[in-house]
Amino acid sequence: MSAGRLLQGSPGLRPCTPLGIIELLDVYEVALEGAQAVVVGRSNLVGKPVFLLLLERHATVTICHSRTRDLAAVCSRADVLIAAAGSAGLIGPEHVKPGAAVIDVGINRTPQGLRGDVDFDAVQAQAGLLTPVPGGVGPMTIAMLLRNTLRAALESVI
Repeated sequence: MSAGRLLQGSPGLRPCTPLGIIELLDVYEVALEGAQAVVVGRSNLVGKPVFLLLLERHATVTICHSRTRDLAAVCSRADVLIAAAGSAGLIGPEHVKPGAAVIDVGINRTPQGLRGDVDFDAVQAQAGLLTPVPGGVGPMTIAMLLRNTLRAALESVI
């Protein structure tokens, strides 16, 4: 029911990770209206819902995936880049427009430890804003779960 409401733009609970991404962008006052946004990843849990939430905020949104031709060229035009492909280090500096807000949703277990979809060290100087992995979107997901739980409890009582 919540997914259907999101698709229709009707009020309802929103998925926690996409909601946390929007909250981060709001807190850091990233202007979404009219912005070019690129979402790398098309999952039902993150990619598609964050696409819809960005669209609700009047961003121009492109979804990319494993078969996107010239991923770097598409991503490098984005004012807001959401990396949610599940591929460690997929996004490098050639993918990032100078000053862009880059949200790394990926969490990949590698021999070197947890890594995001964004090569943090290589992209840090290029990005205007950049979330770390771990410690960026993960805590926001938990915070949004608590927000949704409270909202659901309050709305069920009323």
